[in-house]
Amino acid sequence: MTSQLRIVATAVALTCAAAGASYADLARAQSDEGRDTLQVHGFMSQALVVTDHNAFFGPSDEGLGSLEYTELGLNVSRRLGDRFLVAGQVLSRVAGDYGDAWKPTLDYGVVDYQALTRDDLVLGLQVGRFKNPFGFYNQTRDVPTTRPSVLLPQSIYYDRSRSLGLASDGVSLYGERRLSNGTLYWQGGIGVPQINEDAEISLSASRPDLEAKLSTIGQLLYAHDGGRINVALSMARVRADYRSRLTPSARGDFLFQPVIASFEYNAEHWSLTSEYEFQTRKLSGFEYSRANRSTDGESLYVQYQYRITPRWQWLLRYDYTVSERDDRDGRRFAATGLGPSHTRFARDLTTGVQWRITPRWSAQAEWHYIDGTAWLPRQDNPDDEETDRYWNLVLFQTAYSF
Repeated sequence: MTSQLRIVATAVALTCAAAGASYADLARAQSDEGRDTLQVHGFMSQALVVTDHNAFFGPSDEGLGSLEYTELGLNVSRRLGDRFLVAGQVLSRVAGDYGDAWKPTLDYGVVDYQALTRDDLVLGLQVGRFKNPFGFYNQTRDVPTTRPSVLLPQSIYYDRSRSLGLASDGVSLYGERRLSNGTLYWQGGIGVPQINEDAEISLSASRPDLEAKLSTIGQLLYAHDGGRINVALSMARVRADYRSRLTPSARGDFLFQPVIASFEYNAEHWSLTSEYEFQTRKLSGFEYSRANRSTDGESLYVQYQYRITPRWQWLLRYDYTVSERDDRDGRRFAATGLGPSHTRFARDLTTGVQWRITPRWSAQAEWHYIDGTAWLPRQDNPDDEETDRYWNLVLFQTAYSF
């Protein structure tokens, strides 16, 4: 079956599922709510991706563009008594030559226990696969209706190596403290991250073998005046064993350590959001000392959203990332013969509109003008020498949720 036919067939199937879910909702409304707390929700999205240079999520620079960006999700939750909640989501997506295209995966699956529930304080525990508390958007990044744009700022919420910070298998502690003028939230977890082929490809063209190790992540968030002002700090230490595929005896340790400061201001008709990330990528423990190295990179975006009407929203964003702070233009990297200088940075100016057609159905369109290819997926562009520094990216997406 061709990808286009698969998209149509899946869309039809999911629409039928939505109709079934609506019937189930009605049946549950007629049942005793205290005895049956089962909830089933889902979403689907389909995008058209067009570029003038470079490929993004499929052959976007050929013909009329690429339809190889589809997201399908189904989530289920049920409350067991007053303190326990079981919840999970299965996700199937295709994003060009991304390694797990169309493969249903467990996006998250947790048993949630609320140890303490008071008017001013909540303490809880999650066991299983939990979404990492990473910036403002990571925990809901795969639900199209929660994103401010088709693509999240790629400097921080990178799709090129999304598995590196997406979810972990382990234990997460969370809490909520209500104060006089706001609410303080915190979450910290320890577990094994889901490092997949995408992270290996993005780390090096030689595609090293990464085996995830026990890692940690945490976030502190304060919401002032009902969310009018939100500030957060996120930190993580993602660890893995590193083995070269070219020289299997070359083994060491890989460390990815990001720190993200987040700020958001919400007015009646507009919102201003900005996040800054400082990250360290470190290789250590190799027999040959020249293989041991540490690189510091940084990312920043500033985003303005204006709600024209309850159904229409406009977005303007500047997004910047550099792979190495001490080599911002990539010249030193290019001088070593490892690749073009523009693979080490990206400056992205984005504008777009979102139309909420109905409460369940939305459509979006956006345009990116990009200088640099630091977050361009290697899955779609295996040869860095064949990429262009300046390129335009246009996306159209429609999404349905139930």
